[in-house]
Amino acid sequence: EAELDCIECIYEVGTDTVNPLGTEIGLAEIRQLQETWSIEVWSICADYYMVKQLVTPEGAPNKLNVQHLCWLLGQAGKLGVRYVVLPFVDSSSLKSRHAIRGVWSTLRLVISTAERAGVELHLETDLAAADLVKLLRQISHPLVRANFDIGNSASLGYDPVEELTLLAPWLGSVHIKDRAFGGGTVALGTGTANFATCFRLIKAAGFSGPLILQVARQLNMTEVELARHNRKFVEEQFMQIPNNR
Repeated sequence: EAELDCIECIYEVGTDTVNPLGTEIGLAEIRQLQETWSIEVWSICADYYMVKQLVTPEGAPNKLNVQHLCWLLGQAGKLGVRYVVLPFVDSSSLKSRHAIRGVWSTLRLVISTAERAGVELHLETDLAAADLVKLLRQISHPLVRANFDIGNSASLGYDPVEELTLLAPWLGSVHIKDRAFGGGTVALGTGTANFATCFRLIKAAGFSGPLILQVARQLNMTEVELARHNRKFVEEQFMQIPNNR
């Protein structure tokens, strides 16, 4: 009804037995719904690892959580998911150089599972773009890419021109969100996100992946109405970009 092309599922702590991604019956139901409505689950945002962190502050892998990620990648592969977003933000932010260096040693434990599943790993971080690029260069694996969250970037006061120029070669996925500077998520167009600049640079980077609406809810709209409203906002922003840019 909302005329969306795909869905990004959230996987959180406490949902192992109730999230349909966690059971074979749930996966079968999703597959049936995908076939019925021609809308696929292309991605998973694994917020689970914001609580059950993959890397310790000292930079060591949390082995039980890494094992859980391997399991989730296996579930994603069964569903034909294209990528899993790994959030290293807020409670799981990479606060030390040890933690940053530990990301690759942690990913090395799961990369073979990701290869077998055919699933990319997209890193969502609050690092400055130069630091994230340095990390991606060190990892240097085709399945490991960057997620760019427009709202989170705006909230941190980062320059979207600098960020998207540096991240363009590694840009794997985009979250559409608006946030106040230093604050929380707000309705699209009411925060500090510079959508015109972001969309122009995303297009210039040759990005062809999905644009995932990760937006603030509004009490006066149903889920379908909100999805339609936000889809229209994004489409209108892209229509204003000159074809030669």
